[in-house]
Amino acid sequence: MQEHEKFIKEAVKMAKGNVNTGIGGPFGALVVKDGEIVGRGVNKVTSTNDPTAHAEVVAIRDACKNLSSYQLTDCIVYASCEPCPMCLGAIYWARPAMLVYAAENTDAAKAGFDDSYIYKEVSLPPSKRKLPTLNIKPDDFFSPFQRWLDSEIKKIY
Repeated sequence: MQEHEKFIKEAVKMAKGNVNTGIGGPFGALVVKDGEIVGRGVNKVTSTNDPTAHAEVVAIRDACKNLSSYQLTDCIVYASCEPCPMCLGAIYWARPAMLVYAAENTDAAKAGFDDSYIYKEVSLPPSKRKLPTLNIKPDDFFSPFQRWLDSEIKKIY
């Protein structure tokens, strides 16, 4: 528990520090493996004009680069705040051993970062979402997947 507290405090410190940089919002994250930080990230959305540049995604990218792996096996992700739906999805895809966070999404909402709308939208069928969504299936829509299934060089993940 003491090690978790050490790393979560570091993520919160990174989030606080990011506020004064103008790089992005008040979020920080890190990835730890065997007690060592292998990836760091702060929110860079506004400075990079990249809506996916959330702290957790930046930290995952950094860790994967440093570990030369697309998965975070045996790693722990520490986030200054409960991850949004996009980041949570990225964390699941990275397959770490654990996620630890400090502030809850309701705390972020009080500061103007309310992602409850996205949580609600994702749970709806596409036809009920506020974002107009159209599903068009050309004759060969499944062909990329079939090619993947038939491939002898695919790397399962």
